[in-house]
Amino acid sequence: MSKYLLETPRLGLRTWQEIDLEPFAKINADSQAMQFYPNTLDKAATKKMLARIQQQYADYGFSVYAVDLLKDKRFIGYIGFMRPSFESYFTPCVEIGWRLDPSVWNQGLATEGALACLEYGFGTLGFQEIYSFTAEINKPSERVMQKIGLKKVDTFLHPLLEKDSPLALHVLYKANQS
Repeated sequence: MSKYLLETPRLGLRTWQEIDLEPFAKINADSQAMQFYPNTLDKAATKKMLARIQQQYADYGFSVYAVDLLKDKRFIGYIGFMRPSFESYFTPCVEIGWRLDPSVWNQGLATEGALACLEYGFGTLGFQEIYSFTAEINKPSERVMQKIGLKKVDTFLHPLLEKDSPLALHVLYKANQS
């Protein structure tokens, strides 16, 4: 039996393990990986984030999943679902998101994993709608949203960011159960 919840031709998505902390902390400390977030995260902040991810999985039966490259079993980040922690007109909701190591960018991996997650979310988890959002300047993630079939429904100012931050304006995408 596979340790993976989901497999694609190149990726294995699974629940998190203690050994994921170090490589995840490395990604979260990387300024390139975190360029569209307010700041990088140190190991302590990553550990807290990992605890929130694991708690979300325990509470809801889904989370962002740890992602391995199948060819070498290397941890490369996460793809999956979250429940946003801020209030907005579209929350509470289920959000699909991803954060991958820059060494694997531009290979279609985020798209491949997100497509598998959408199928899993609608087919197995029974979601009726799935949202995704990012800073308006984050064109690479917005392209992934478009490639996986989400439709742009709005822009909004992220309530947890200063209004004059270059990251404040966000695009909002959505897919509905078909």
